[in-house]
Amino acid sequence: MQVIMEMPDHIARQWGGTPAAVGRHVMADAAVEGYRTGRLTQRQVGMLLGLDYWQTETFLNEHAVLLNYSAEDLAADQVTLANLLSPS
Repeated sequence: MQVIMEMPDHIARQWGGTPAAVGRHVMADAAVEGYRTGRLTQRQVGMLLGLDYWQTETFLNEHAVLLNYSAEDLAADQVTLANLLSPS
């Protein structure tokens, strides 16, 4: 989907000198806010920004975004790990 925005030039210049640069910064800001609020998953952030798993991890870390990882996620991962490590 293509989204077209209008904003005053003096505000747009705060994000960059070209429409492409402004678009990248606005998209990055939207990805950070979407992840922080739970509207986007980590995978969706990566897809939105064209990043792989580790690049997405780095991006979120650089933007001081805490990972959405709950105690329930940890418990589920521990069960999965135990199942993988148990002898068959």
